Amino acid sequence: MLKVKTQKAKRVTSFIMLTFGSILAAFALETFLIPNTILDGGVTGISIILSKLTEFPVGLLVLILNIPFVYIGYKNLGHDFLIRAIYSMILFSSSLSIFQHIDAITNQMLLATVYGGILLGVGVGIVIHFGGCVDGTESVALVISKKTTLSVGQVVLLFNLVIYSAAGIIFGVDRAMYSLLTYFITFKTIDFVAEGFEQLKAALIVTEKGTDMAKEIYKRLGRTVTTIRGKGLISGDKEVMYCVLTRIEIYELRHIAEEMDESAFITILDVSDIIGNHIKSTQHVGRKKLGMLKKER
Repeated sequence: MLKVKTQKAKRVTSFIMLTFGSILAAFALETFLIPNTILDGGVTGISIILSKLTEFPVGLLVLILNIPFVYIGYKNLGHDFLIRAIYSMILFSSSLSIFQHIDAITNQMLLATVYGGILLGVGVGIVIHFGGCVDGTESVALVISKKTTLSVGQVVLLFNLVIYSAAGIIFGVDRAMYSLLTYFITFKTIDFVAEGFEQLKAALIVTEKGTDMAKEIYKRLGRTVTTIRGKGLISGDKEVMYCVLTRIEIYELRHIAEEMDESAFITILDVSDIIGNHIKSTQHVGRKKLGMLKKER
């Protein structure tokens, strides 16, 4: 009973934080950035451009354009991600529609860039930390990353550079430069807001159910796991698993651990660089690993 209550409390808390983060991100956009034609990246940036050209509401464009991205995220990150992403995006879109009627807080470009970028980063950081998503760009970037040599961060940056280039052509080079500055401020703020928000993270997992958990991690996240035999001073024999993953997958990793082994101990580490292809798994490698696991049993 206590376990059920704890899980419900965590879930309620996470949705409260998703609500706060989504509203804060929308507030930053509509009161600092959009009135000064400073663009965010990703789907939101595309929506702002289309809104400026067609006078179509940004909030509705964000919701419509994110539909295929949400589907891709669902296929790669699961049902729980789908629920949280839909909730965050609907709230984010609705808040954009509400805040568009509020006057800009400042018309000073530098102030709008800095404070808008910081508030946007805090809002988006909270949303992603609690398993939601207000912009589906990273979902697609994750898929592209698995099939190419590019990291998630590189794919997102390339995607945004195309958007800012278009903004430069349409609205002027100075707007594109302010938008790019906002992107970097927002990105670094996200890093600061929550643990686990570097592009690459390493997870050390101490568990008694290493084999089953490793298979589940591969099934849901497509990440291979290296297993090491360990022994706790009090707890006895354990399996220590090492896995490199991206920031948007950390929530799902926690969810897997809670489902399969509540006693699992997870440490998230910063990764400054990757040499080789450890972060990415292929179907060939995956089938080989799963075959070996079956033989071991």
